[in-house]
Amino acid sequence: MRIDKFLKVSRLIKRRTLAKEVAAQGRIKVNGHQAKAGTEVKPGDEVSIRFASKTITFSVDEIKDTTKKEAAENMYTILKEETPGS
Repeated sequence: MRIDKFLKVSRLIKRRTLAKEVAAQGRIKVNGHQAKAGTEVKPGDEVSIRFASKTITFSVDEIKDTTKKEAAENMYTILKEETPGS
């Protein structure tokens, strides 16, 4: 599954267009490599996203084309959250 779609379905980022913009700005890494919006992710991959106020690193647990809000958190496990300067 493409990283932009995964971020939308898992609700880590609300809109796919926003996920594409974040990827275009170079703020997403998959397994330590810069990711484009079309980068494929699979279970076991480690992804980090740099937001304005923090960086979140998580592992992909499962891939689903659609999911309910309550089950979206089952698609990933947060490994660490960092804020700049800490």
